Amino acid sequence: MLPVRLIIGFGFMAHGYAKLSKGVDGFANILQRIGVPAPGLTAWATALVEFFGGLAILAGAFVPIVSIPLVIVMLAAMFTVHLPFGFSSVKLIAMTADGAQFGTIGYEVDLLYIAGLLTLVLGGASPFSVDALLARRKERVETPESSRRVSEGSAVADG
Repeated sequence: MLPVRLIIGFGFMAHGYAKLSKGVDGFANILQRIGVPAPGLTAWATALVEFFGGLAILAGAFVPIVSIPLVIVMLAAMFTVHLPFGFSSVKLIAMTADGAQFGTIGYEVDLLYIAGLLTLVLGGASPFSVDALLARRKERVETPESSRRVSEGSAVADG
């Protein structure tokens, strides 16, 4: 799970960072052109969800919770931008002297991100994650209390 988490987290962070560093207004203009409601707010929300959600995925922190807005962002991208261009993420249009020219990507990458997020939610973020660290701490805190209840229960049963 660690490689899946690292590439998905990095990918989301890279996309969020690109939007934030280039100025969210350009992204908002694109959203406005394709008819997305509240394009300014949506642009900021998307950039922040991608960047900070990607950071959380990268760290393996709160993966099930953070995955929800990230999946929503991917579904929105798929249905508002990529769906009309078909499935494939690689569309070779021509080979020129300058190299390959590619067309607009389809929804394949959106589905791969969603599949990766679902894999992390169902399989766990990996032993090397904030989620696993928190689970181990919770287990240590609950273990002495659980042991005491078992001992008390044994004493009552024996008594």
